[in-house]
Amino acid sequence: MNKRGLFIGCTLVASTFTPLAHAVDGISLEVGRSSESSDTYRLAAQFDFGTTLWQSQSRNVRLGGYWDAGVVRWSGLDTTSFGVSPVLRLEFGQVGAMTPYVELGVGAAYFTRSSINNGDPDLGSRFHFEDRLGSGVRFSGGSELGVRVFHYSNAGLKEPNQGIENASLFYRMPI
Repeated sequence: MNKRGLFIGCTLVASTFTPLAHAVDGISLEVGRSSESSDTYRLAAQFDFGTTLWQSQSRNVRLGGYWDAGVVRWSGLDTTSFGVSPVLRLEFGQVGAMTPYVELGVGAAYFTRSSINNGDPDLGSRFHFEDRLGSGVRFSGGSELGVRVFHYSNAGLKEPNQGIENASLFYRMPI
């Protein structure tokens, strides 16, 4: 391929991702601990659904959601995972300068290795479901602080299916 073709190809690919960069609503940083006693570090971007799915008559309780795309480094286990998940969030009425919420989501994840920590656990495959449950508060400026628990499993689609968990503390900043 000549340099002109390479330039045109790269320009087309970059222009495809430009709308995504403008759609990002927030970036979250997470620090956690896995069920294998390994530290985890997660960086993710959030894309709001842009609509309220349900709201109480008093408008104190609201159901919304967002897409989350992130990467997790599992230190000590020498693996990295990439995940994408739709997340539903139930927000409760504002308390002072904070809005408490709970959230849950089920998505997909890809691990760079299926056998980690010398085969214990052996995840069976590199592709997994990512289940999450979280709780936190959104501050009046839009930043958030909370906790999340993740479970990764291939749902028995391939043996073995030992799965792995991660509990983390997160901070999200709006963009």
